[in-house]
Amino acid sequence: MQLQSFTFNPFSENTYVLWDDTLECVIIDPGCYERHEELALENFITENELKPVALLNTHCHIDHILGNQFVAKKYGLTPKIHPVEKQLMDSVNSYAHVYGINYLTSPEPELTLNDNEVISFGNTELRQILAPGHSPGSICFYNEKEKILIGGDVLFQESIGRTDLPGGNHEQLLKSIRERIFTLPPEVKVYAGHMDPTTVGHEIKHNPFL
Repeated sequence: MQLQSFTFNPFSENTYVLWDDTLECVIIDPGCYERHEELALENFITENELKPVALLNTHCHIDHILGNQFVAKKYGLTPKIHPVEKQLMDSVNSYAHVYGINYLTSPEPELTLNDNEVISFGNTELRQILAPGHSPGSICFYNEKEKILIGGDVLFQESIGRTDLPGGNHEQLLKSIRERIFTLPPEVKVYAGHMDPTTVGHEIKHNPFL
């Protein structure tokens, strides 16, 4: 499995493309907002002859779904989310203007992401890990073979996701990290929704919130 990250939109959100030697790929949390950001994602996929087969959202705060409509229309994909994230997705239209964002409404999602189920593309499998707290239905995607976790906004480098947004719960987030993330091997590399990657082992030793 290979991975490419992009940092998009005013919130500096990380979007990920994962693919393998079959050239099938998944797009996780498309945050592309400006036209040049859409083109950066599109051109990468075209130049590498990738075939997008799934659009996945770790959760549905505005910065992680700004590009859902673009990706859905461009590649004929339907966003996949955890069922309890639907309310958050629906609420974005009501507050996007507060941030000065011209939000293009995400297409209706498939409510198909669930704990411990597997998303497959090409020869690759991603296990879904439910880790609520930053949002009620935050899903992380774990590739055991490559020891890679796409973590959304659950865990950051020496930090954690904020819990003062609607649906956030600080104690629940800490519990999720301890029980669902820190139980993974220490060498697992965590690709978060913002900032640089980290590892499970580093965060166990150095994260001041835990």
